[in-house]
Amino acid sequence: MTHPHVHASHPALVTRLKRADGHLRAVIEMIEAGKPCLDIAHQLQAVEKAVINAKRALIHDHIDHCLDAEHSADDRAKMKAISRYL
Repeated sequence: MTHPHVHASHPALVTRLKRADGHLRAVIEMIEAGKPCLDIAHQLQAVEKAVINAKRALIHDHIDHCLDAEHSADDRAKMKAISRYL
């Protein structure tokens, strides 16, 4: 049986992503309503930035809390793997 992998930062991360999801849904509605492309691009930029910031927060939290201080070979491999997403 596996245990859930939860960090103290995860609830805030979920909140941030739900907000981004709401903005993305609003963008879809803007496209369907025929809103100006400049307005849509502006909102998409905000959604993209929110998702990027959430990803960075998750990765930094992982680095801070999931990797050993001894920097084992396994941890170095995990660091290399996750750093690809930065």
